[in-house]
Amino acid sequence: MAMTMKDTFYISHGSPTLSIDESLPARHFLQSWKDKVFPQKPKSILAISAHWDTSFPSVNIVERNDTIYDFYGFPDPMYKLKYPAPGAPELALRVKELLTASGFKRVDEDRKRGLDHGAWVPLMLMYPEADVPVCQLSVQSKRDGNYHYNLGKALAPLRDEGVLIMGSGSATHNLRALGRNSGSAGGVVPWALEFDTWLKDALLQGRYEDVNQFQEKAPYAKMAHPWPDHFYPLHVAMGAAGETAKAKLIHHSWDLGSLSYASYQFTSAS
Repeated sequence: MAMTMKDTFYISHGSPTLSIDESLPARHFLQSWKDKVFPQKPKSILAISAHWDTSFPSVNIVERNDTIYDFYGFPDPMYKLKYPAPGAPELALRVKELLTASGFKRVDEDRKRGLDHGAWVPLMLMYPEADVPVCQLSVQSKRDGNYHYNLGKALAPLRDEGVLIMGSGSATHNLRALGRNSGSAGGVVPWALEFDTWLKDALLQGRYEDVNQFQEKAPYAKMAHPWPDHFYPLHVAMGAAGETAKAKLIHHSWDLGSLSYASYQFTSAS
């Protein structure tokens, strides 16, 4: 009998320092993943990372994933970390097949790219043995929320094939505002708090269409996401779970005054 995955996930990976900073609550949340969140070991993982942004959907087709250090000016130990997870070529081709069948006319293949930090940093904490095959799927930041929701809908059959679908971004992501700790809620700036609260309420109430149209519906959307690349992985995870899926907030913490680590689980009704 095939292994099924009723759940999809959106993980806020925040800063690359999540890879080494023991003071971050989100790090401990991800380290408890297999014990407290998702004990079922997936057959493979499809990671939709904010840090792979292309004009058309792209999948990486490799036998072994290299570790990409796509960040600059951070402590030296971070550049020594490795996450040599196996690639998932069959999953990559299956993703391409599903997207093409759903009307996405062009899906590109990348046969050299490994895992960027939006994928390997959380996965290093979630599955430290690096023994689960991983395929990455890119986002298209010039498109909108509905587009990425439909991308996710096309991928829904993967849940019946033992694939863990994980979007990785940040619930709020304005790099120019980091460290400005004036505000309420333990130093969180008001605009970030208001956007983050709106998102939580919309998801838990099942107002997925509002989330798809967040740029028009959400307060301070442009402040929270000057560029939408870190938000669109949420739409993919949401779409893959289906319209009747129930959302659950599985972690919440803040860093640097405006960076939300809110992470969500979507449980399919079917």
